Amino acid sequence: MKKQLLTLSMILLTFTWGMAQERREVKVESSSVTNGEVTIKGQRVPYKATAGTMPVWNEDGEPIATLFFTYYERTDVTDKAKRPLVYSFNGGPGSGSLWMHLAYTGPYKLNIDDEGYPLQPYGVSKNPHSILDVADIVYIDPVNTGYSRILDKDEPRSTFFGINSDIKYLSDWVKTFTTRQNRWQSPKYLIGESYGTTRVAGMAHELQNSHWMYLNGVILVSPTGMGLDRSGPVSAANYLPYFAATSWYHKVLPADLQAKDLDEILPEVEAYTLDVLIPALSKGGTLDPEERKEIAKKMSYYTGMSEKVILEHALAVPTSFYWKEVMRDQGLTIGRLDSRYRGIDQTDAGERYDYDPALTSWNHAFSPAMNYYAKNVLKVDTDLTYNLFGPVHPWDRSNENTGRQLAQAMLQNPYMHVMTQSGYFDGGTDYFNAKYNMWQMDPAGKMQDRLHFKGYRSGHMMYLRAEDLANSNEDIREFIKMSLPGEGKPAKY
Repeated sequence: MKKQLLTLSMILLTFTWGMAQERREVKVESSSVTNGEVTIKGQRVPYKATAGTMPVWNEDGEPIATLFFTYYERTDVTDKAKRPLVYSFNGGPGSGSLWMHLAYTGPYKLNIDDEGYPLQPYGVSKNPHSILDVADIVYIDPVNTGYSRILDKDEPRSTFFGINSDIKYLSDWVKTFTTRQNRWQSPKYLIGESYGTTRVAGMAHELQNSHWMYLNGVILVSPTGMGLDRSGPVSAANYLPYFAATSWYHKVLPADLQAKDLDEILPEVEAYTLDVLIPALSKGGTLDPEERKEIAKKMSYYTGMSEKVILEHALAVPTSFYWKEVMRDQGLTIGRLDSRYRGIDQTDAGERYDYDPALTSWNHAFSPAMNYYAKNVLKVDTDLTYNLFGPVHPWDRSNENTGRQLAQAMLQNPYMHVMTQSGYFDGGTDYFNAKYNMWQMDPAGKMQDRLHFKGYRSGHMMYLRAEDLANSNEDIREFIKMSLPGEGKPAKY
């Protein structure tokens, strides 16, 4: 009897182990289809959600990786030719798509308070601000993020992990997905956040010039530099408007300036940056000592930092020092990606904070919500780890020219519009440099009617603040409607 029990136990153990192996297996192709509905602006929006995997192929047609995606289609729309389709990417590089998926444009949003801080119990609720009323959406996890994985271990990592290789394989994947879903007739859009803006800027050019897929629009959420030159005096000076906005938020400015609204302050600081600070920094050591002192005094007025520390940095205060310094006398640090968030370090001394309190807070909220949502709502059955941040390094950053590529795609395509969305309190990809990007993309001013900017009183992920979740989604909604050409309007200059 004992021998029989032992044999049965071994069978059960082997079966259980086999099941565990199967659930951790990376499936080349898979899908889980569910149906749902969400009320947006008082309107019932029914949809089908397909969560699955689809391969990346090499030139011989062999699968070398598989990408996890979630595809939301509104089901009460019959004419797909007129239905916009949005491809959504986050950044990193190495970040999954969950951020915008579960907090911005999708039909569900994670449980956080009105300013973006974590709440328990962790989970999700319906998102009444989703853009699913006006567009279908595909959220894509690049290789080694989310549930996406490399299949061919002999494939060089350089195939996936670099600015230009990332753009190349993802563009090919998007082209194939569009074909499989029969969406070539649909107006198409790319949206990317943070490094995702580098990605979609390059993809717009790659899709157009290598796959003959023309877009109606590209949305840049908290954009990177995209290879556009910001070196020298511009690099240091352009952060002053961000410093002013953040210091205003934390109420460390002089009383007369603090009493003004942010909309009054920022145009003044932006003008000072362009007209005074950049020329002054360009002079370097030849700058007149009295003029240097006057500029330090003005910078102190706009930032709340002392003239002494500004002069010690030769008027070029690093952002990392600012995050540590601006509330040092209160024993607090502030966040990089969203400077509304406050943190505490082991000591008040030092040149840089111990951690980014914004990113720490977000990881706290997003990870449990995504794991819950995938299993319980999307019905994804896997034991794979959902990589919020996956192993994608070393990342080849050479030969980046994505800002110019996006501009070239716009020049070639009269239909294409570009919208930038930035948070005033984002210290990682600040709003004024995002504006500077737009100026450099269009130096002759020929595309100003197709370049659009929206700013918000929040940080890198502006949608985490309840008011800006509504505003920023409405801005996307209006951008999509505006960029759809009128019936019979040709694409020509």
